[in-house]
Amino acid sequence: MNLVSTAIGYPYIGDNREWKRCVESFWKDAISEEKFILEMKASRLNNLKRQQSLGLEILTVGDFTFYDRMLDLATMFGLVPARYEWTGKEVDLTTYYAMARGANHVVACEMTKWFNTNYHYIVPEYEGKPLKLTKNYILDYFVEAKEELGLITKPTIIGPFTFVQLAKGYDAKSKALFILKLLPLYAQVFQQLVDAGAQWIQVEEPALVLSLTADDVKLVQEIYKQLAEEVPAAQIMLQTYFEGLSAYEELSQLPVAGIGLDFVHGEEENMASLRKHGFPKDKVLGIGMVNGRDIWRANLAEKAMNTQAVLLLSGVKEAWIQSSCSLQHVPVTTKSETKLDATLTNALSFADEKIVELTQVTSYVRDEAWPGNKSVSQSMLATEALAQHKVRKNARVKELVSQVKPEHFTRPIAFKERQALQKEALHLPDYPTTTIGSFPQSDLVKRTRTAWRKKEITDSAYAEFVKSETARWIKIQDEIGLDVLVHGEFERTDMVEYFGEKLRGFAFTEKAWVVSYGSRCVKPPIIYGDVEWTAPMTVKEVEEAQQLTSKYVKGMLTGPVTILNWSFVRDDISREQVANQIALALREEIQALEDAGIAIIQVDEPALREGLPLRKENWAEYLSWAVNAFKLATSSVKNETQIHTHMCYCEFNDFIEPIRALDADVISIETSRSHGELIQSLKQNPYELGIGLGVYDIHSPRVPSVEEIDTILKDSLEIISKEQFWVNPDCGLKTRHEEETIASLKNMVAATKKLRQQQQQTV
Repeated sequence: MNLVSTAIGYPYIGDNREWKRCVESFWKDAISEEKFILEMKASRLNNLKRQQSLGLEILTVGDFTFYDRMLDLATMFGLVPARYEWTGKEVDLTTYYAMARGANHVVACEMTKWFNTNYHYIVPEYEGKPLKLTKNYILDYFVEAKEELGLITKPTIIGPFTFVQLAKGYDAKSKALFILKLLPLYAQVFQQLVDAGAQWIQVEEPALVLSLTADDVKLVQEIYKQLAEEVPAAQIMLQTYFEGLSAYEELSQLPVAGIGLDFVHGEEENMASLRKHGFPKDKVLGIGMVNGRDIWRANLAEKAMNTQAVLLLSGVKEAWIQSSCSLQHVPVTTKSETKLDATLTNALSFADEKIVELTQVTSYVRDEAWPGNKSVSQSMLATEALAQHKVRKNARVKELVSQVKPEHFTRPIAFKERQALQKEALHLPDYPTTTIGSFPQSDLVKRTRTAWRKKEITDSAYAEFVKSETARWIKIQDEIGLDVLVHGEFERTDMVEYFGEKLRGFAFTEKAWVVSYGSRCVKPPIIYGDVEWTAPMTVKEVEEAQQLTSKYVKGMLTGPVTILNWSFVRDDISREQVANQIALALREEIQALEDAGIAIIQVDEPALREGLPLRKENWAEYLSWAVNAFKLATSSVKNETQIHTHMCYCEFNDFIEPIRALDADVISIETSRSHGELIQSLKQNPYELGIGLGVYDIHSPRVPSVEEIDTILKDSLEIISKEQFWVNPDCGLKTRHEEETIASLKNMVAATKKLRQQQQQTV
């Protein structure tokens, strides 16, 4: 039997986010385009050399990007919206980054979640124009590796069905036509790769794990039939991940040379499909056995045994032992971590370590011998040592969880009654203006925090700096004319990390970065023990800010499900149990805020949707416990206390009911990049609670005009009553510069005042 090791993809950001620094330097004109291109090339080649040194046998190219791989494909195929005034030649970096981030004269493309991960992709926009291959960048990467390193790599590309499924600008009737226009371009890419010497082409089709209609299945069959006819020499590895392959009986027979299946997140379904239908004997099976989405060390003996079971069940002659999905969803290496608890460190596995695990499992299954005498026993001992750690034996947490009752998941009275009480208590104007929470984290803020963390300044000096910066922004907000203020979150590095640092059961890394979107990298906390609240986490800063103004200052918390979904989570108990532990900790924090006199408390849940199972028929169980976790955290407040929440960048059309079930008094949601779509959705399914439709895109450096915001406000009034309507940006402002933030907020307030005046004139 021929067995080889490979990974679907590898992190491109570098050990210490070198990729991010290079990209952002280019944006600031600190380096030339020529130097930028050279540094990107060096990064790609270094990534390949590193994987080769770790023993990986088939290396992948095309997993690298200058911003986002869906955007790469859109520009490669000429899907450039008319507003960018593209000339039709190769898409230059100015146009590319304008599509990603917006520019002074044009808004960015929409951005949303990549399946159920915390990565955001740029949504391609199809406007019906002729498509063409502008530049085969995947060919360039393949040739680069061949000429520079002497490697015959496996080029990877997002497949046509997934690409179209995640794009916008077409309806059900024109979907097939859109794909038919794309197929000759895919065929052209494949043929050029074959001519250059590519032995395999990995085509990523994660959309094939979604719920597929009969028409979808026929369309996929037609796609791969045409590609096989057009490029018969192309050996395609059809790669699926995140769940089991849908319509397995039909799709396993596609005319491709191999099919990759996820035996981690899709283990149960894929194994059942193998038992029932077998696997085509003429195909290579990609066995996704090492988890590409968590950071826990694999039990090598278990992985080897499971791999042997798959091989026996499938009866294949050739297989790839691989990651369950791209390793871009995990940090690069544990070698950068020097300060973690030794028991925890020993139980971790990042991208490099997962590659070693792949090579070890492959070696054992192929040669019936482990490389190294202690690799198996060490993996088992590491897992068992963490299981017995005292951080997982917290008696107080277990007692609190045991006391939870059904009434802890419900506010005492209904929203309409609360709304009347809150209106009387708060005395807010029509269309209250506010922001989501954070304000720009300037270089001075970052430098001061770094100096504090390095103990170059004292705790008291740092606290005084944060207090001063907070006071400055309270004054700015008052001068702008916002109605409900925030303290700015200058003490916080990250909306999850900050809380994890103050709760028991969390650990924090030094350089375990992953990409969230574009160049935005996050360092997710590790929830490795029982989560416990020990002291107030946010009261001091909010209380100090409230003393500086007569207006309300919101308490700002991150919700339990977002903390869960934006962390690497222990795998020895259910995610529901972990979410409830976090919710109980936040419940105590909310009580502390109320005791301090804070009347408006925002509990953000931007990641609620991304935890959904990919198939709608499996949503109910997750939503039941996820919504309950939010309500467990928030239901203990007084009726007069107003609970806000926030969500961003997800498809809301099919998610209104869960949002309603949260029973938050006010929700603010992203709508600047997809305003029209949400308006139509809310027309069909009205929302009765308080709502703020984000009126401008904070991920773009451009300043929206008063007229632009005024149009969004008027459109929103078609479906939201003034009693419900809040006005706010679509997300936090920490990544923006001070000047553009102030200018944008001034325009937002001006547009709101204009609306109020118009309303008064019509009364």
